[in-house]
Amino acid sequence: QRQVVESGGGLVQAGGSLRLSCTGSRRIIFTPNTMAWYRRTPGNERELVAAITRMSDSTNYADSVKGRFTISRDNARNTVYLQMNSLEPEDTALYYCNTVPPNRTYWGQGTQVTVSS
Repeated sequence: QRQVVESGGGLVQAGGSLRLSCTGSRRIIFTPNTMAWYRRTPGNERELVAAITRMSDSTNYADSVKGRFTISRDNARNTVYLQMNSLEPEDTALYYCNTVPPNRTYWGQGTQVTVSS
């Protein structure tokens, strides 16, 4: 059983929006931890896109997505979200969620986001 499942990706035109969701199978994965969305493109390392603290009192974003992406969480639902607006072709990647720092056992299959120009 996968411990973390990401969803919500798809194909969208530049300027469009998507909302990603990430759900943990066990509350222990999410509730005590700062959570983040990461992304990876072929040939590159995974990069942290956005992070949110346990009680949602602080968020952090990569410079490339500031002002366009918003991370949020619902601890009662064991779910983390990433609202992505004004998408650009450079946002095309496989998106994952995990703790901060990442736990190797929590990497899911990710959800693919493809932005066409």
